[in-house]
Amino acid sequence: MINPSTRSAGYPIARLILRVAVAAGLTAYILWKSQPRAVLAAAAGADWRPVGAACLLVLVDRALMAYRWVALLWTIDRAARPPLTAVIRIFFVSTFVGTFLPASIGGDAVRAYSLAKLNIGGADAVASVFMDRMLGVASVLVMAVVGLGIARDLAANTTIVAALGVTAAACAVTLLVIFSRRVAALASRLIAGFPAAFQDPGQRMIESIRRYARHHGALANVLACSIAVQLLRIVQAYFLGLGLGLTLPLTAYLAFIPLILLVMLLPVTFNGIGTSQVAFVWFFARAGVPAASAFALSVLFVALGIIGNLPGGILYAVDRGERTRAIH
Repeated sequence: MINPSTRSAGYPIARLILRVAVAAGLTAYILWKSQPRAVLAAAAGADWRPVGAACLLVLVDRALMAYRWVALLWTIDRAARPPLTAVIRIFFVSTFVGTFLPASIGGDAVRAYSLAKLNIGGADAVASVFMDRMLGVASVLVMAVVGLGIARDLAANTTIVAALGVTAAACAVTLLVIFSRRVAALASRLIAGFPAAFQDPGQRMIESIRRYARHHGALANVLACSIAVQLLRIVQAYFLGLGLGLTLPLTAYLAFIPLILLVMLLPVTFNGIGTSQVAFVWFFARAGVPAASAFALSVLFVALGIIGNLPGGILYAVDRGERTRAIH
């Protein structure tokens, strides 16, 4: 007879294997369809000067992302706030560790756990990361709507419209929980039906999220910063395209990149590997970009995100070195 605990422990491993398989399968299929030799030729002929400019911009957007999380944390009582340097370190290390975890939620979990170790309440730590994530998703939604205004033919695609609808619904529910006592009370009643182990943490989580109702300025500030991050990512993709010799106007990237980012948020692979290749090839084909060039652009775009996570890798290595020296 199979032990239930053993069976449940195998689920994360099975999901991990499935995500790796999906990422590898999608990437291999799109690479095959794009013709590997053509992809290599597109990458080999790249002008690395605009690619270098994109690398500099990704460091700017990481700094802006760190700032917006700090802005959310600064709504906590001054006496309970962790040191700024510790918060920045946690942000960059968690982004690096999240590179190797499924979707962005893995890095978010590391960030919340690390913050809780600084004597911040677990609910407050999770709420800050959750709000940072949801405002980031809201900014992608805003830019995606702008993109649909440019590429209006995409509004006829039911899959795109459905994805935008689900994203908008998630953002709307979050706003209602924050600002509506009635919706927050309904959420509390729903949590009361959960297993006992989840009820108390869930109620404290709602209370922590509701705290942001008193900080309109901080929420507006973080949303504005999040939109700025999306604009930076669009410009990064534009520079990568220039490096590959693409002559598309910036408006094409403004139309496509936010929608591609929504696809990359799907928690089915690692860091959008596979899903991003499919999305880049599909969307940019609508602008007449060859599949090989679009595939190369997708690889550079994903690699750019990994480059942005490297500062966290340096901090992670330094931390491990210090802990090793302390033990010996």
